[in-house]
Amino acid sequence: MTEAKAAVDWLASVAPDPGACRWAWERSPLGVALLPAGRAWDVMILPGRLGRPALDVLTRVLGRPGPVLAGSGGARTGFFVPPGTAGRWVGTGVRAAGSGTWIVVPYPGRAVGGMRWLVPPDGSGTLTDPVPLELAMHEAAARLATEGGRSQERPAP
Repeated sequence: MTEAKAAVDWLASVAPDPGACRWAWERSPLGVALLPAGRAWDVMILPGRLGRPALDVLTRVLGRPGPVLAGSGGARTGFFVPPGTAGRWVGTGVRAAGSGTWIVVPYPGRAVGGMRWLVPPDGSGTLTDPVPLELAMHEAAARLATEGGRSQERPAP
């Protein structure tokens, strides 16, 4: 089985009717599916300004994190984490999609309507551990604060 097919099967497995989801998803001109969070994964949604730097930190530390989505021109970054994480997350400025929520997911390998995979699923079920994700967010936020402070400094006259 190819990695792309395994990814499609893994993602579609959470749909109420995985076969119908897969069929419609593969044939839809939109190339997206609405899938329920909270079954195989939750999604932590960070503002793009923090999400991309946090992904850079995670990639440097872990190599390859779990699946990561970018949406709306990079305005948001969604990290796939273990189910139940959304209900326990306490961070500020981070939205969580868990049980009872649905997310728009592009077909693996396709960028549609501003949605694209930064790290596509590989079909193995690998998810991002929320502890390294939180640490990566802290490091990324600290870097942004430092860079922001530097850009606001004015040279001496």
